[in-house]
Amino acid sequence: MDRLVRQRCMIGGALGAVLCTPEIAFAQGTAGTINAADTAWMIAATALVLMMSIPGLALFYCGMVRKKNILATMAQTLVCVMLCSLLWWAVGYSLAFSGDGFLLGGLERAALRGVGLETTNPIAKTIPEALFMLYQMTFAVITVALVAGSVADRMRFSAFIWFAAGWLLFVYVPIAHWVWGGGWLGSLGVLDFAGGLVVHVNAGIAGLVAAFVLGKRHGYGVDNFAPFDLSLAVIGTGLLWVGWFGFNGGSALGANSRAVFAIVATHLAAAAGALTWMALEWWSRGKPSVLGMISGAIAGLGTITPASGFVWPWHGVVIGVIAGVVCFYACTWLKTRLGYDDSLDVFGVHGIGGATGTLLTGVFAAAALSITPDVPAGYSGLFEGHPHQVLVQFNGLIATLFWSGGVTYVLLKVIAAFVPLRVPKEQEIEGLDVTQHGEALQ
Repeated sequence: MDRLVRQRCMIGGALGAVLCTPEIAFAQGTAGTINAADTAWMIAATALVLMMSIPGLALFYCGMVRKKNILATMAQTLVCVMLCSLLWWAVGYSLAFSGDGFLLGGLERAALRGVGLETTNPIAKTIPEALFMLYQMTFAVITVALVAGSVADRMRFSAFIWFAAGWLLFVYVPIAHWVWGGGWLGSLGVLDFAGGLVVHVNAGIAGLVAAFVLGKRHGYGVDNFAPFDLSLAVIGTGLLWVGWFGFNGGSALGANSRAVFAIVATHLAAAAGALTWMALEWWSRGKPSVLGMISGAIAGLGTITPASGFVWPWHGVVIGVIAGVVCFYACTWLKTRLGYDDSLDVFGVHGIGGATGTLLTGVFAAAALSITPDVPAGYSGLFEGHPHQVLVQFNGLIATLFWSGGVTYVLLKVIAAFVPLRVPKEQEIEGLDVTQHGEALQ
């Protein structure tokens, strides 16, 4: 109890120091030209991405676990929304998107200090900076929540809270800065339109590491682990699919043609991924499952994410088909060969899908779609005579894998020294709803 009190006092003191820093310590924001249409679209896109976490991801995940763990699975998503939102506002946004440090930003925007009604961010010059912060917050929230899928059914809730806070600050924030906030991967020329590296590869490799560190669920491979209610997962998939329009379309940061093309490519990739997974399962197992269809849709959505604003619609179809094939075998053959228990296939769908999409961005990127006022020449990939972009994308992939995997491992080991990561065997058998939250579905 004394240790928990000391930890809470340390956190409170750190946040107090940030909030009470004199105003003069922070640079004043730059005034841009705020566009009403862009602002309206980004408000809608922000709401769509938040919907992806609750209720989208919550329903998608809880529909695939056993009845005794449904509320516990939802609780992990809910705590990510609550905790990560406050941490992002307090320090995460500033460290990711203020300053142009090689590895990390500064504290100029901690707790939105210096941000006024007309303040904009240089990355998003036509919307209020507070809205840009909020939009990026939804990305941070869902990325942390994705990792929870790998440790469902067995992770202690208190340990997950500490993990969520530490992972956001030490894994997500640095990589977001590297790619999007002026850090070294962005300077290198890595293309990641909406989060192939920052979100999907990042969460996927962290989930894989967490699955290995926590170990397999009791009875894995022997007991019946069939989903409790796939209809909930289908509803969650629908909410995620629609929300992805804000996820990828909103990454254009304005109501423009690039947002439209990103949404079209996103939708086509999801449809192609779902059909491809269904066909492979039908061919290999004799019956197409609903679980396979929704898994293929999510695979297509995750794989198109890094490329969505850089490719034409037909590229989205091709990427969706590739996603269906690659992620299907990652969740079946590869998972069996490596022998890990990734409860809800975060690595197989998001990690492998994000990595595949990141590399395919280097293949299909079209200069006409990547032109911006800051980069009038645009970026292009292998199909337009620039094979070097594939190598650049590969370098970004390797950097993300090492940082996310390494820091996740260290973070889990540090937490384990203070709080047990797993619930006892008896509590896991009884179910996390009752043992962790004192509740249960009737």
